[in-house]
Amino acid sequence: MKSNKNHASVYFKIFAILLSIAAGITHASSEKAWNQQNKSMQTACIQASQLKNVKIVSDTMLFDDRVGYSALVMQGNYPQAHMKNKKGRELCLYQRQQKKAVVTEADTLLSTKK
Repeated sequence: MKSNKNHASVYFKIFAILLSIAAGITHASSEKAWNQQNKSMQTACIQASQLKNVKIVSDTMLFDDRVGYSALVMQGNYPQAHMKNKKGRELCLYQRQQKKAVVTEADTLLSTKK
């Protein structure tokens, strides 16, 4: 009887170790998937931008999966001659499932109204 308890204990420990390893692998692949999606979003947003020398100036803002969008704020310079290289901002909305980005001017996004 004692032998069966020892075997059960050993099997339980092995199972616990395997479960821990599997959980770590799942977490790592999820993190890798999120990083890949974030990189795809950044690339799509930069390509959709109308600004030159554009860079991302915010963290990714994730909306609920029911909405399916993520957002970024980007900053660069207006390319039009009459804008005289003025700095500008854009808000990028990225549709995660379709992997498509749309941008809109967002120069007043962080300014306060008087």
